[in-house]
Amino acid sequence: MGRTALVTGGTRGIGAAISKSLKSAGHRVAANYAGNDEAARAFSDETGIPVFKWSVADYDACREGIAQVESELGPIEILVNNAGITRDSMFHRMTREQWQEVIDTNLSGAFNMTHPVWNGMRDRKFGRIVNISSINGQKGQMGQTNYSASKAGDIGFTRALAQEGAFKGITVNAVCPGYIATEMVMAVPEKVRNAIVAQIPAGRLGEPDEIARCVAFLVSDDAGFINGSTISANGGQYFS
Repeated sequence: MGRTALVTGGTRGIGAAISKSLKSAGHRVAANYAGNDEAARAFSDETGIPVFKWSVADYDACREGIAQVESELGPIEILVNNAGITRDSMFHRMTREQWQEVIDTNLSGAFNMTHPVWNGMRDRKFGRIVNISSINGQKGQMGQTNYSASKAGDIGFTRALAQEGAFKGITVNAVCPGYIATEMVMAVPEKVRNAIVAQIPAGRLGEPDEIARCVAFLVSDDAGFINGSTISANGGQYFS
């Protein structure tokens, strides 16, 4: 049964893979993006998935964007909070702006997107929410105090909200990717990339499609009894 799905940060990297996977599963998919118009147009031309531009850090923009999506595709039944940014810095050099930008997008963004769709999901007695966290939200990462805090917050948000939604037929789960072969990771120097891979027992980077398959299962009807869970997809690098 196809449902209306919205994926934030859904036109590049892991988000693009999730959008494509959900469309392949028969869902009506909308992909949100924040800034790269050229990449968004290319993604939409390739996939036929409509794209919508707004910043998840802005609550009013989220509310307006969601209303537009719902007017075109129908009530949102699946929400994937994937949008995220990094502003890496050692803590003693980190600015207040670097901290706030990451928290506003990665953590507050999950609230800003989920809050406007929550009552509709409750009324319809169905909803699937997946929050894309990170291995670094589980174990922490030097130079990413802001990012690790935001992604750890996403896990807490998931576990608390799952308890509120369960009796209304809403599941809220998290996926924590390890190091994935996205454009960002592949752009780092090969020496650094090799050092990362050396820490992964699987001996390789993950693929965006592997994360997308986790999400596709969690939003399916078959996953209705999985709620408040965290899936670690990291090649055995970290267990939680």
